[in-house]
Amino acid sequence: MDHAPEQPRAAVGLRTARAIDYVVSSPARKLDIREANEARILRAAEKTFALHGFRGATTEGIASEAGLPKANVHYYFKTKANLYRQVLKSILEDWMEAAAAFEADEDPERALTMYITAKMRFSRQRPYGSRVWASEIMRGAPVMERFLGTTLKAWVNARVRTIRSWISAGKIRAVDPESLLYMIWAVTQHYADFERQIAILNGGDEFDERQYREKVGQVVRLILGSVGLEATETVRTRETASA
Repeated sequence: MDHAPEQPRAAVGLRTARAIDYVVSSPARKLDIREANEARILRAAEKTFALHGFRGATTEGIASEAGLPKANVHYYFKTKANLYRQVLKSILEDWMEAAAAFEADEDPERALTMYITAKMRFSRQRPYGSRVWASEIMRGAPVMERFLGTTLKAWVNARVRTIRSWISAGKIRAVDPESLLYMIWAVTQHYADFERQIAILNGGDEFDERQYREKVGQVVRLILGSVGLEATETVRTRETASA
């Protein structure tokens, strides 16, 4: 009786190891692929919605920008409206996360510096996100109105309480807390929403790293000065370390 040729043990062991690796790692890899694809689509949608608006954007155009089949967009996000909603949600969540210093730091100079720096960084790294948000608000917030009246309002109220505690403790000048937040938003988001105007006024060029860091320092000093604080040299150190 003929026997099948005996396979080298090394080859058998290698295939066994690969099979085990597939069984153990396949679900994790699929999750990684899904997360990577969703991130690509969200970033592509952010740019497309910023450039063309909700009505002008198409899932085909978003898929092309993401470098993925159109079917993938519908598989992960179902509809353009749902994708738009997820883009807005991602923007607001990142902005709110940038203000974590309000909760963890009782030093207003340090907390405000970290918040302003994070907001400036967001405007530089994700200008399209800021523009999508601005467009949504200028259209009357048809998608995000409920979210603004609940989640964002609760978030703002918590920061207002923190600012008032600083005022009561004599740590900053007495100012209207909401106005302080609105000023921070207006100044930092200006660098994203009016990026082209700023570039034209800068001789047609976007800010290089040196210019950008100078602007961050100036914005921090101006806003801190409005509440009677003086920025320290740590402003430059923090921005350099986070770049």
